[in-house]
Amino acid sequence: MKKNTKHTPIHKRIRRRIKLAIIPHKDNGYHPHAIRRTGILAVLALIVVAQSIYNFTVSHNVLGDETQVTLSGLLSATNDARKAEGEPALALNEKLNEAAQRKVQDMFAKQYWAHNSPDGATPWQWFGEVGYSYSEAGENLAKNFRTSDSVISAWLQSPTHKANLLKATYTEVGFAIMDGTLDGKKTSIVVALYGVPSAVAVQGAVASTSISAVDPQLSIMAQVGLALQQLNPVAIASVIVLLFVANVAFIAHAYRNKLPRQLRTSWKRHHALYKGFGFVALAAIIVISYGGIGQI
Repeated sequence: MKKNTKHTPIHKRIRRRIKLAIIPHKDNGYHPHAIRRTGILAVLALIVVAQSIYNFTVSHNVLGDETQVTLSGLLSATNDARKAEGEPALALNEKLNEAAQRKVQDMFAKQYWAHNSPDGATPWQWFGEVGYSYSEAGENLAKNFRTSDSVISAWLQSPTHKANLLKATYTEVGFAIMDGTLDGKKTSIVVALYGVPSAVAVQGAVASTSISAVDPQLSIMAQVGLALQQLNPVAIASVIVLLFVANVAFIAHAYRNKLPRQLRTSWKRHHALYKGFGFVALAAIIVISYGGIGQI
């Protein structure tokens, strides 16, 4: 006999639907609705639609390929890191911005990923070209990061990059961010140039310069942390939803002995377990897709 819910309070009906969706019990045949075909399709559709709307809103691109690294974001994250270490904030210098822009353009034009160009040009060439006289200078490079915070976090994981970023005597910084093709692959490169301006350029004087090792080996934990940091809010929410539904599936698997006999004697006895691992795999794919590790 079908239960009459016409006069059931709405909060009780909502609670019952939630129970049917996520908790294995007799009324749903120990097969929560969230891990049935319609539930799975609803979860996947919600994730795809939400991510597409977010990508289009932020970058006007449904696929969300564009980097969210910005000059203001890099400067803010840099000075936050310096403040945490008790170091003075850096001022953004337009000449250093221009020097960094020339460096990144040269990297794409000559197809290299290094501090020195194939024809021997050093980072300090760009300082001279824009007329920036310095007593100390440094350079950090990064590629294929999606957010400003993840660039700075990656530099802080590397001793040489960290030393540049936090050097107490630096007073100014310039950044450039550019998308292009490097070695046949779509690439986003960030250049940071640090400096201490020289009041008077002294002919023949030797300035202090510092460049960072390219592509140091980061620890597995550091790589995972950076990948998670690059996820956008919708991607983070999607991962949480997928892991929650995976947990529902794993709990349902614990009730497999209560399934109807015809299911218990077939491969469907473990269907919830398979689905749980499937949701975990989808969450991992999102982390890898949206939080891919860049290089420094």
